[in-house]
Amino acid sequence: MQAIGHYLSPLGGMTLSGENGALTGLWFDGQKYFGATLPPSFEEKELPVFGKTRRWLDIYFSGREPDFTPPLAPAGSPFRQRVWALLLRIPYGSCTTYGSLAKTLAEATGRPVSAQAVGGAVGHNPVSVIIPCHRVVGADGSLTGYAGGTDKKLRLLAAEGADLSRLYLPAEKGKKEIRQKEHNK
Repeated sequence: MQAIGHYLSPLGGMTLSGENGALTGLWFDGQKYFGATLPPSFEEKELPVFGKTRRWLDIYFSGREPDFTPPLAPAGSPFRQRVWALLLRIPYGSCTTYGSLAKTLAEATGRPVSAQAVGGAVGHNPVSVIIPCHRVVGADGSLTGYAGGTDKKLRLLAAEGADLSRLYLPAEKGKKEIRQKEHNK
């Protein structure tokens, strides 16, 4: 039976889920798709993987890159699993685009993959932060598609020391060109 636990991050409360020694979910409380992979019946119970996950989160939110990953077992289709595996390869403090991930998957599978399909898989990632879906941005630098909210996405990237000079929130589209001109001076 899956169990849940809790963690209070600097960005708000988080809920953890786990089963059979692995983390199956990690969501910001109230985020889009919150608990989507939880079964109808689960229990609130401490699991060893929750301790490992909290230790990982403590290191991460202290501004350092954790040197381990807790055991993960997110539920999802084979396509989503492939996308999430790619997310785990994005270096700390770096960003990539949905299109770049689609191209990598197309090359690996020999079949066309759309950026929109990748975006759907990224958006449904049930293990926020650890599987770093926040490191994926639009081709134009827009900070779109984060189920936890674009404000959290921006704060996570800033905490990792990512280059934010070419990134913008969708509501700031007009300001993007101004920032880029100022950055290029």
